[in-house]
Amino acid sequence: MRLNGVARRLAVTTALAGCVLAVPASADTLQEALTEAYLHNPLLLAARAGQRATDESVVIEKSAGRPNVSSTATYTEIVEGASPNGPDRLFSAGVDLGVPIYSGGAVRNSIKAAENRVESGQADLRGTESAIFTQVVAAYMDVLRGQAVVALSSNQVDVLGVNLQATSDRFEIGDLTRTDVAQSQSRLALAQGDLRSAQANLISARENYIALVGKAPDNLQPPPPLPNLPSDVDSAVDVALENNPDLIAAKERARASEYDIDVAGSGRLPRVSVFAGYDYQNTLNSLRLADGTAAPSQSGRDGQVGVSLRLPLFQGGLPAALERQAQARSAAALEQVVATERDVIAQVRAAWSSWKAALAIIESSQVAVDSASLSLEGVRAENSIGNRTILDVLNAEQELLRSQVQLVTARRNAYVAGFSLLAAMGRAEARDLGFVGEGILYDPATNYDRVKGKWFDWESESDPEVQSTRTVDVPAPNADVPEEDEITSQTGY
Repeated sequence: MRLNGVARRLAVTTALAGCVLAVPASADTLQEALTEAYLHNPLLLAARAGQRATDESVVIEKSAGRPNVSSTATYTEIVEGASPNGPDRLFSAGVDLGVPIYSGGAVRNSIKAAENRVESGQADLRGTESAIFTQVVAAYMDVLRGQAVVALSSNQVDVLGVNLQATSDRFEIGDLTRTDVAQSQSRLALAQGDLRSAQANLISARENYIALVGKAPDNLQPPPPLPNLPSDVDSAVDVALENNPDLIAAKERARASEYDIDVAGSGRLPRVSVFAGYDYQNTLNSLRLADGTAAPSQSGRDGQVGVSLRLPLFQGGLPAALERQAQARSAAALEQVVATERDVIAQVRAAWSSWKAALAIIESSQVAVDSASLSLEGVRAENSIGNRTILDVLNAEQELLRSQVQLVTARRNAYVAGFSLLAAMGRAEARDLGFVGEGILYDPATNYDRVKGKWFDWESESDPEVQSTRTVDVPAPNADVPEEDEITSQTGY
């Protein structure tokens, strides 16, 4: 009867390893974990803030081609060396206006380069989002795997404890030898060690989940099927070459570097600007006539307008050096595009291979679990009539546990590899997964469109505040898994 109860619990934990648990009312879903990370992960929020800083580079470059107005005011008190007729003091003020007309294309090309870098930054932000989502998915699946392995290991300890007791009882009546008892004790001790290791791994997985998501996992629900997985590796590569954010970012940086060459070359060309100025001076009644009386006129005004031309003749080789430097950096950026393309192709093919391999391992592991379960039943039955030894039973139990853990791991690996494949294809972002609404979805183009045309010098933003969640108050996780009675009621076993 005791062995039958253990066998029933073994079926329950096998169901747990298969990730077929019903969802408790308080369970967390993968969608909720990704949403929490999307809204509050500090690395993702920092990347968004960094992109907003990049947006301002367009405004900065545009300012170089806009009018510039400045004013000056000076009050001077002459304390020594003043002439007998003054002035002893002087106040002056002026307003100057400068409007650049031609800068050799430096402003125009700098703006284009900045716009390309904004596009590159937006692609980099997509890549950061995708990378964090991949980490969250892996952490989520690691917790599910860890819980399943702890449950399986705990069940193994229970089974081996029952075996040891049964072996000891049979030894007492002379049916078995002390060697059989020692073998059972050894396997139980090893299983207890494996359980402790599994519990430590589960705690580590939960800590990683907390670091990424910002809160502790609560009865995680099995993940939904992955959407839009490709039918073959070649189509996956084609999609990746069009949509991978890292590759898009590299291409935009290369385009920006081409404009940088023109900016550097413009240092040889003339600069033309128009200017206007107005100046006012007042001696503050300190200017005197020869007889010592105050001069009737103490102030003066003048205005001027004109055109300024600056034509560089010789700069010690600076423009040529800057242009060669920009060309070298552009060459590096172009090569980086090819390097990124290679990396993307390798990522897609490797993720595809890992995904397909994990699916195949799932099938073979399921067969192994089914076969090992039948084998264990047979070995136990044969042991009961003396045709099998205790060591045979222990080996069969170990084989079943090994195949169950392999099945759990393969399911985890298949899901993570599938998501990594989507990420490499550029299809693992919030906009692709569709788990956040329009009001929550962050669009970096919104901020860029808001700031790119701003002119006013005194238009500033409010001081930043932390938006991400801290985890200092999240309790340290333990290695507890759902109660066996709860698992039984949820699965029907």
